[in-house]
Amino acid sequence: MEATTKFWELWITEFPLLETFVYAAGLLLFALVVNQVIKKILVRGFYSLLKHLTQGHSDDFGTVKRLANIAPALVISSGLHAVPHLPPMLVTVILNVVSGFIILTITMAISAALDVVNHLYNRRPDAHRKPIKGYLQVVKIVIYALATLLIIATLIDRSPLILFSGLGAMAAVLMLIFQDTLLSLVASVQISSGDMIRVGDWIEMPQQNADGDVIDIALHTIKIQNWDKTISSVPIKSFINSSFKNWRGMQESGGRRIKRSLLIDQQSIRFLTQDEIDNLKKFRLMYGYFDSKIDELNQWNERHIHARAGEAVDTRRLTNVGTFRVYVERYLRNHPGVHQNMTMIVRQLQPTAEGLPLEIYCFTNTTAWVAYEGIQSDIFDHLLAIAPEFGLRLYQAPSGGDFSSVFGQRTSA
Repeated sequence: MEATTKFWELWITEFPLLETFVYAAGLLLFALVVNQVIKKILVRGFYSLLKHLTQGHSDDFGTVKRLANIAPALVISSGLHAVPHLPPMLVTVILNVVSGFIILTITMAISAALDVVNHLYNRRPDAHRKPIKGYLQVVKIVIYALATLLIIATLIDRSPLILFSGLGAMAAVLMLIFQDTLLSLVASVQISSGDMIRVGDWIEMPQQNADGDVIDIALHTIKIQNWDKTISSVPIKSFINSSFKNWRGMQESGGRRIKRSLLIDQQSIRFLTQDEIDNLKKFRLMYGYFDSKIDELNQWNERHIHARAGEAVDTRRLTNVGTFRVYVERYLRNHPGVHQNMTMIVRQLQPTAEGLPLEIYCFTNTTAWVAYEGIQSDIFDHLLAIAPEFGLRLYQAPSGGDFSSVFGQRTSA
């Protein structure tokens, strides 16, 4: 046994490179064992604790896994001096590289920790009102910039103060490089302080072809999922420089506006006859209207024209369009899908070449898109069908069928 040991020592002495290789391999093997022990035992145990504390969301904590990579780097930096026959220059280079790796690992761990902070913050019920993702990204940029300077200083074996002292001269260059980041940061602060945009808001921005829900607010861009399920990434500074529409107010109010017009053919507008009045009295929604309105008109006519309705041409009489306007208003007042505590107007607009616009202005009692369209269609289905009962025709531009019927009648004649 002693002879074998002496032979091994003599052989190692005669071959120094082999001795260096053996010690270096042993150091790397020990670092690998330490790495496995840290990850398999300590990190796994810490993961179990985090899983218990965070209710099963331990996968978000990549910080621990990254910090575990520091252990083998420390083993190499501490045991490198024990490897014989290494040139001093090579030792210095290896130590600098290992130190740079440690700095990079710590930086990545801090970045992962900031992701955890953002993830935990987003679990709050009011997180969509004040997102912090943009601010955390600014912190990441600063941390990575400092880490880059430290790594460079470590690799060239110089004091980092030398590099920091040169930052003053590089300020103008840095301003040019990071001008978009700075502008985005200012815009992000303005948007957040003014509560202009939140995740989940419906944003309409025609100049950017964006119309949909906000799904993410970052430092440089705001992601909007359009109604066709495409994604628009709009620079955050565009929301300060350009106009946009946020539908949050509508969603929070509980009602969505209906603003549409019926175009009435003006040639169908006339006074109502007594037979037509008697027929319209059968409408449940018109109960009580004709008696009170006729009394009002008779009193006005006697007071100003000294005549009752029908005795003079210029007396005030009931018109079909006015009666229809009252019917539409009462119909809206009794519709279950119309919000009764919001503005409700049925009015005439300026006559046009297409007819007399009768505008319906009201709000539904829901903001859901599908339900809103259903209520709106239900209202106008009924109004389009009931208008002829008042002797009114709705305007429609002549179509090919209209012209063919006219020319067909002339040809047959």
